[in-house]
Amino acid sequence: MEEKKKNIHSHFGDIKINLPPHKRKVVLAGNPNVGKSVFFNALTGLYVDVSNYPGTTLDISYGKYNEDLIIDTPGVYGISSFNDEEKIARDVILEADLVINIVDAVHMERDLFLTQQIIDTGVPVVVVLNMLDEASAKGIYIDIDLLGDLLDVPIIKAVAVKGKGVEKVKNEYNRARVGKISSNELEMELTEMQKKVASKGEALLVLEGDKYIAEKHGIPIENKRDEIYLSRRKKINDIIGHVITHSDNKENFREKLSTWMLKESTGFPILFFVLYLMYKFIGDIVAQDIVGFTEETVMEGIYQPFIVNLFSKILNPDSMASFFLVGEYGVLTMAITYVFGLLLPLVLGFYLFLSFFEDSGYLPRLAVLTDRVLSRMGLNGRAVIPFILGLGCVTLATIVTRLLGSSRERKIAVFLLVLTIPCSAQLGVIIGMLSGLGAQYILLYVVTVFSILAISGTVLNRIIPGESTDLLIDIPPLRMPGIENIFKKTFNKSLAFIKEAFPIFVFGALLISIMEVTNFLTAVQDMFAPVTTGLLNLPKEAATAFVMGIIRRDFGAAGLTELNLDPMSTLVSLITITLFVPCIATVLVMFKELSKKEGAIIWLTTFIVAFLAGGAVNKLTALFSKEATGIWFTIGLLIMAVILTGKILERKKGNLK
Repeated sequence: MEEKKKNIHSHFGDIKINLPPHKRKVVLAGNPNVGKSVFFNALTGLYVDVSNYPGTTLDISYGKYNEDLIIDTPGVYGISSFNDEEKIARDVILEADLVINIVDAVHMERDLFLTQQIIDTGVPVVVVLNMLDEASAKGIYIDIDLLGDLLDVPIIKAVAVKGKGVEKVKNEYNRARVGKISSNELEMELTEMQKKVASKGEALLVLEGDKYIAEKHGIPIENKRDEIYLSRRKKINDIIGHVITHSDNKENFREKLSTWMLKESTGFPILFFVLYLMYKFIGDIVAQDIVGFTEETVMEGIYQPFIVNLFSKILNPDSMASFFLVGEYGVLTMAITYVFGLLLPLVLGFYLFLSFFEDSGYLPRLAVLTDRVLSRMGLNGRAVIPFILGLGCVTLATIVTRLLGSSRERKIAVFLLVLTIPCSAQLGVIIGMLSGLGAQYILLYVVTVFSILAISGTVLNRIIPGESTDLLIDIPPLRMPGIENIFKKTFNKSLAFIKEAFPIFVFGALLISIMEVTNFLTAVQDMFAPVTTGLLNLPKEAATAFVMGIIRRDFGAAGLTELNLDPMSTLVSLITITLFVPCIATVLVMFKELSKKEGAIIWLTTFIVAFLAGGAVNKLTALFSKEATGIWFTIGLLIMAVILTGKILERKKGNLK
């Protein structure tokens, strides 16, 4: 966004949100999983900016529609100061010129509490009643005209994932108006309190016991939250009783599928099937066919010869400039080929799946399904969300661990993320290389990584003091995502990948070229030879890939594709690079999220575990003359190690009690 930014001052102390100036501030608000992102994307298109919200570790997104500034808020159930998400929603809504409140038609009894609270702040509101198709499928019928009369705000009907109502929201959100306060008693109390504060919204929150606003104005806290909440809930229940009718409706297939996804007996087979589909799509179609075309045909067959020939006419092929630009590790050869020919198709493929998971409502169900398993590692099912996001970007996932309930859980989750979860681009390369091997090699890779994950989590759960928090998560309806929204999310995330990755790859290419010219790369290869050639049985040139991996994980994984490795060496190299130290960006975020000491310990531990795991797999499989026998022997040992670790630590824990 090109507009010059200014500070928008909140009424809450020194909080300042850096946002560009516009005619009005239009805020999107709603509970989690109500479809806000569809409307936000429709209003702002691709011209979206993100800023860190002062005083918190969370971001807010904003963009422009006509002359208005459209601001997205986190999904919340109320506006108060219970957590960072609610603080952000509270502050931004109270600064709004109008609010577009998205409501899930299936869960109106829940969602309208937030609607009424926003109305009680005195901010003009328009309600978008979304997911009406799902409500109808469940036999829920809503008198929308009566709902509008009872709330005294405009109601817009929508089925966002199918594009219904989106244009109407664009054209009619200006009809927003101030609605009816919850009760006459509250109206009188607000009028009296507003004499002491800056707005009706502040008056409401002081009455609800918000200490931050009360302290700002030097007035005592009014402890009327329970009274106001009960009055608001009574009004919402009365509205629901008048506007909603139900018809007998048998459980449809979507509801049955949702139930199956939550049960262990059916949920894990569904999960494995989904992962298999993802593997077949990314590993076979994208990694083999599409990357085969983009990397070999387009980049190596057309682009590289063209760019090398072009620069040979400008620069001496033996010059240093030529080496840095179009040499073996050149910025215009290796970096461009890796990013656009190899990694971008893999990233696009992964984000297609991730966007589908997000919009379908599968991720919360996955959290419930995995809660019991993750509890053995000191986590709850919510941790599966950063783990899944880590398959996109471990750096982002490290930040997302903030949603976990305790510092203890965050330490465990961050360690497991940086040790065992490959990012999207790295995962794409790994799947592509594994797909050329046999099924037993793939199984050994999966068992090794998951064994390290299980053993590490179990040990950390034992040695880090404290207990896991319980899983509390909202489960949205299972729905078929909109194709347009999936493609838009995939495009936005892939574009963000290019913006982030390309400069780092350029830096990495220059660094590797400098190391090559100064013979430092050879020195590194020789220094690590006892590990790479002795322990891992890899060519000493593999050290180059590990050095590249420190700069960026996928950079290192891509470097392995340049080596001519046999199947077992390929497997060992992939295990090592997966568990290898996280990239620079993740390390910096890790140091920020944890202490520097904890970050350093995790970094060093991942380095050691990676080489020990890779070396162990190499040595164990080599014990037998037949490689297949060695593979099955190693798989059996790893599974036994996981079981024994759990039983031993559980017994010690029981003895301590």
